[in-house]
Amino acid sequence: MIRRPGAPIGRPTGLRAAWGAAAGTLRETLRPQGALRARNASAWLPPAHELLPAMRRFADADEVDLVVVGCGAGGAVLTQRLARAGWRVACLEAGPFWDPGRDWVSDEEGSRGLHWTGPRVVDGPDPVPLGANNSGRGVGGSMVHFAGYAPRLHPSDLRTRTADGVGADWPLDYADLAPRYARLEQELPVAGQYWPWGAPHPYPHAPHPVGGNGQVMLEGCAALGIEARVGPVAIVNGRFGARPHCVYRGFCLQGCTVGAKASPLNTHVPDALAHGAEIRADAMATEVVTDRGRATGVRYVRGGREHLQRARAVALACYAIESPRLLLNSGLCNEHDQVGRYVMVQGAPQVAGRFDDEIRMYKAPPPEVTSEQFYETDPARPYRRGFSVQTVSPLPVVFARHLAEAGHWGAGLRERMRGYPYWATLGALCEYLPQAGNRVTLDAETDAYGLPVARFTHGRCANDRLVTEAATRTMADILTAAGARELVAVERYAHLVGGCRMADRPEHGVVDADLRTFAVPNLLVTDGSVLPTQGAANPALTIMALADRAAARLVAGSRSGLPLARSPR
Repeated sequence: MIRRPGAPIGRPTGLRAAWGAAAGTLRETLRPQGALRARNASAWLPPAHELLPAMRRFADADEVDLVVVGCGAGGAVLTQRLARAGWRVACLEAGPFWDPGRDWVSDEEGSRGLHWTGPRVVDGPDPVPLGANNSGRGVGGSMVHFAGYAPRLHPSDLRTRTADGVGADWPLDYADLAPRYARLEQELPVAGQYWPWGAPHPYPHAPHPVGGNGQVMLEGCAALGIEARVGPVAIVNGRFGARPHCVYRGFCLQGCTVGAKASPLNTHVPDALAHGAEIRADAMATEVVTDRGRATGVRYVRGGREHLQRARAVALACYAIESPRLLLNSGLCNEHDQVGRYVMVQGAPQVAGRFDDEIRMYKAPPPEVTSEQFYETDPARPYRRGFSVQTVSPLPVVFARHLAEAGHWGAGLRERMRGYPYWATLGALCEYLPQAGNRVTLDAETDAYGLPVARFTHGRCANDRLVTEAATRTMADILTAAGARELVAVERYAHLVGGCRMADRPEHGVVDADLRTFAVPNLLVTDGSVLPTQGAANPALTIMALADRAAARLVAGSRSGLPLARSPR
């Protein structure tokens, strides 16, 4: 039965054995975490904004070892890892350096400043709205306003061309990412049940208690024989260093003022600052400067003035729209017309169901419960690859927009919104296939800096549409099996990846397996734009894992005397 109003949030139904194992995992996490603190002490340091007065500051004329453009998932991890290795790192971030207690509010409309809302042009058969749910602005990037969902990719995601005849094979193996996934799951940290899909693995923290929305999905899945699990979410379950426990207030997408939800602002930036990195906020990069085939710095605008930060190496971590745009505006790495191509957006349809009992879907992390049962290619289905299903919890403003998109206006809209506590909502992540024509180019329109803005052209193929239809039907079936008496479905898009993809040869992509551009050996791209395929998973953890790997390769190379950057002190 669905939890009744006022009933305590309890443990997942039928999961006693898993909870016993998870309790043991939790006891382990409460012990002194010397190994974790030795590689990243962010959770035990003061908040990042409190470290700013003592932050090291480089002059533009200083030749730093590395300048990173963008302080999101990829840029912050790269900055932290290399600062710990003794590199002199300056990270340029176009947005502000957030003080969560001062700058963030528990309000949907008041949180728009977290999104990148600069001018962009979208077109194509299926244009993708950009901003509110797929790009970020400020230190921490889009993870500041992501839901906290932090799954791994499956091994099959890296071999879709070989295994399924679609997409592309990666120039590295899952084994290259697995230990990095595990390390980052400890650092964020990630809470969840043992994961049976893909490459089965545990999580370092026990799953969170399940609220009404999660109970709906668990019960609907159980009735249909669909396997479901609690987690994985990058949200503290129990105290973690100086970071507090989640308080289940439902504002994960508005920036977590509590500090329980992970973002680079609290997971990697404090340690980077403590080890001598500079995070230079409000610095809009406009050009990567090169000399005789090597990157020598980054031109940027700050405070209305143009600057040039000199560097021995450069890494772009601006995400799937801005990294290709910066390369194109710099005239770099496009000898084979690969920059900006194969941009992928995940299909993210949602289905809401109204119940007789109060659900209060906002009283828990939005992604409480997940199923990846439909993730892999099934020869019995008319499409390749697949989708995952999870709980989502749109707050009232977004939920009202969804109802309006579904055709409910006036009295019908008001009546449904009065019943907001009785609705449960599920969302899918659908793997859309990479297509060369889905790309970022430069438009004739210019921005406030006089630079051509990005034009994103997008269209769905027949396989994309079939996957979306299957995901929508599955979510409707789950809600109906759980007792929903009215359904509302909407189509939407989520995460963007691709545009500077990894490949084995420059004719097929922009960067190699170490994320170094083929054209400029000391210029890297370390964000989601390098993904050749996207799976049916949130990309944040994979972006971090790839940046971790790239950092390790840089450090190893410098110690071997490679000329990419000077050896650490």
